[in-house]
Amino acid sequence: MKKYKKIVRLVPLDQSRFKFLYIFSLIIIFCLFGRLVKLQVFNASDLQRKARLIQSSKINSLKKRRSIVDRNNRLIAYDKPLYKLWAHPKYFNFPGDSINKIRSIQEVTEKLSPILDINYEILLRKFSNKMSGIKLLDKISEEKAEKIKNLQISGLDLFKYSQRYYPQGELYSNLVGFVNDENIASAGLELHLDNQIKFFNKSNLIKRGGDGTPLPDNSAPGDFISDYKSLGLTIDSKLQKASFNALSKQVSKWKAKKGFAIVMDVNNGRILSLVAVPSYDPNKFWQYDSELFRGWYSQDLFEPGSTFKPINLALALEEKVIQKDGFVEDIGKINVGGWTLSNWDKKGNGYIDYPKVLQVSSNVGMVKIMQNLDPTIYWDWLSNLGINKNLETDLFESTAGQLKRKDLFVNQTIEPAVTSFGKGFSISPLKLVQLHAALANGGFEVTPHVTSNFKEKFNKNQKKQFFSQEVSKTVLEWMESVVEKGSGSGVKIEGYRIAGKTGTSQKALNGSYTSKKVCSFVATLPVNDPKYVVLVVVDEPSNSYAYGSTVAVPVAKEIIESLIVIEKIPPKIKDHGMIVKKP
Repeated sequence: MKKYKKIVRLVPLDQSRFKFLYIFSLIIIFCLFGRLVKLQVFNASDLQRKARLIQSSKINSLKKRRSIVDRNNRLIAYDKPLYKLWAHPKYFNFPGDSINKIRSIQEVTEKLSPILDINYEILLRKFSNKMSGIKLLDKISEEKAEKIKNLQISGLDLFKYSQRYYPQGELYSNLVGFVNDENIASAGLELHLDNQIKFFNKSNLIKRGGDGTPLPDNSAPGDFISDYKSLGLTIDSKLQKASFNALSKQVSKWKAKKGFAIVMDVNNGRILSLVAVPSYDPNKFWQYDSELFRGWYSQDLFEPGSTFKPINLALALEEKVIQKDGFVEDIGKINVGGWTLSNWDKKGNGYIDYPKVLQVSSNVGMVKIMQNLDPTIYWDWLSNLGINKNLETDLFESTAGQLKRKDLFVNQTIEPAVTSFGKGFSISPLKLVQLHAALANGGFEVTPHVTSNFKEKFNKNQKKQFFSQEVSKTVLEWMESVVEKGSGSGVKIEGYRIAGKTGTSQKALNGSYTSKKVCSFVATLPVNDPKYVVLVVVDEPSNSYAYGSTVAVPVAKEIIESLIVIEKIPPKIKDHGMIVKKP
């Protein structure tokens, strides 16, 4: 069948319809152009601001500090992130609102009030009719800050900052110190080791795509990596608490001015506990007298009294001016250079051996012993021990001890005489600990320290050796007799060999001695394998019968009992001169 093509007849376009389409197209073009001008010119700044909020996020530079932890990673100090909330009412705008719409202060306050847990009226008054730069609140928690962020209200700014917290309160304050409200280190390790504790996060702007994915920019590697390091201490918090409680109880009982207790490893100088009373809460430092912020145990000096007698006996043995099986006559008093020196009880003890000298704490016996030592050699020994030098440590800046000038010491016989029983010179409690540690570990100098990464200046083979192994062992056994038979008997613990020496010294004021006392006790244990030295110092106990044996010894015993449990020190007993493990 033959197909035919259909012929369509062309009809001219209606002029009115053509004009309508033309005009309509022009209107659309002009509208689009007008919209473009509005967006590109009049609304450009607002759109840019909103785009930046979506496309980028700023990481602010925070003055942060590393956490401080004990040897078991228990928190001692840490930074807690908080926020400050600022308001700019002229920019208040809710999600979904048109760009030009400005929400009222009342509307924003209604949303903020329940989140901040602040009364609506109180929060409203904070605006004070200002339209920008209004600080509404600080110390806002991360949880509340996240809720505020989720509101997505334009005109609200959250500023992140860090605040230091000390979860264990007064337990560590005399050691760790604190930072003030401006995050500035102000006392203790926080101040002394400030450069090791603080660090900075670099301020940067991260650009993101529509799905939130970070886009390549000019940030350097590591710009956004957080620092998770902490400052580790050698302190054991359990022992710290036990020491603090024991010391606090005794300082209160004797109405003393202050007290100090320390436990240190004699072989490496690691401090296991260090407490001072009175203390303070570093979270509320502004409520306390600034005098409490000082590390007086390394900065203040005192006359060590009888706790220095074992050191002097070691010097006499080293110079061979006495023999370990020798005797000395003690008639209760002795005249030196026109001065009469006597024992603490004014009584004589007759002919006594050197362990007995320590047991009864004979001043006269010590004077006679040290008179055998040439004063020049004696002074050189004291100087070599570092009595008049600063103690290098990672604690506070230490104060050098006070030792008489060499010419005075040599030419005035009274000076070496009073030095023989721990008077006429002064040292810090921390220095006394160091010297007794050397006496316990075979004569080697160690540096007291509390940071786990502390590096000794010299290795063990290069350390200064004050005393020989034989002399150290002899004096330690003599000190053990003080616990077994003398003034240190109050610290005796069955199954453990403990060496010790009590001390009771008068405090000097304007060149003369007063009735005020410093009571102390130093202990080393176990004698068969020395590992720990414990020192307790109680300043100015007010009650009667205040001596090292009555004031300091009970504190030391409680600390040692805790130390034995925490360090799992096995008991040992004497059996016919042999040391065996107790079954």
